[in-house]
Amino acid sequence: MHPSKPLRPSFLYRVKKSKVLLLMFLPCLLYYLIFKYAPMFGVAISFQDYNLFKGIWESKWVGFKYYQLFFENPDFFILIRNTFLLGFYNLVFGFPAPIILALLLNEVTRNVFKRFVQTVSYLPHFISTVVVAGMVTMFLSPSSGIVNQLMKWIGLEPINFLMNPSYFRTIYVASDIWQHVGWETIIYLAALTSIDPQLYEAAKMDGANRWQQTLSITLPGMAPTIIILLILNVGRVLEVGFEKVFLLYNPATYETADVIGTYVYRTGIISGNYSYATAIDLFMGIISLVLIYGANLVSRKISETSLW
Repeated sequence: MHPSKPLRPSFLYRVKKSKVLLLMFLPCLLYYLIFKYAPMFGVAISFQDYNLFKGIWESKWVGFKYYQLFFENPDFFILIRNTFLLGFYNLVFGFPAPIILALLLNEVTRNVFKRFVQTVSYLPHFISTVVVAGMVTMFLSPSSGIVNQLMKWIGLEPINFLMNPSYFRTIYVASDIWQHVGWETIIYLAALTSIDPQLYEAAKMDGANRWQQTLSITLPGMAPTIIILLILNVGRVLEVGFEKVFLLYNPATYETADVIGTYVYRTGIISGNYSYATAIDLFMGIISLVLIYGANLVSRKISETSLW
């Protein structure tokens, strides 16, 4: 006789057993349902000549009219270029920054100094974007900013950085790295704790120095975390932070600072052209989906780590 298979617990039993965990997960679920999935129904207005008073059901359907208008817009390539370059520079310079900081902190042997650096580095994450933009404006002020004061002290002429389009991308990326590098470092420090210390002992016995240990043990140990976060960051290349750009840019810097988010704001909220703004936003969402899917596919082909 074949041994009887163990009975699988019923769905209700598993729910009852995990009710505490499910209750903890409920706020997160409600957040995504209410603020992420429910509003997706509104993308229908991108195919309509939407009238605020008639509503979605009675507004006239116009197909891909507003998508065509966006593609034929003279500012189309400028907006795409600015959005992509800001996101790309943020990825190139901002993504490695927390990895480097985590590796440096991993080499620190004095716990007091290590904790101090960690605390100082991740505190800016809790500062409001409005406050950060205000600090940047104060520091770069051509008359009283500390940067221009230092330039005067060494004999250089002051520069109005926030009115010069060529400086905007550097200012944006640098301030973003300063604000978030410490917080993102926590993830990599957590990944470092999962590496077996015996591997370092074995490497020392084989004569490997700290740099060789980093290349042979530390980075491979962090690789799965790095790859997953890289895939997610690639998908967010075009999701440039609207708030900081909006607070720092001005008509003089539109040439390099005007991005999809700010253009959608002016088109949808200021001008009231909701259909056009929704069409632009949906188009960028599709591009982001393609990017994250492509990054995941490449990662799956060349490594064993991927999102799905």
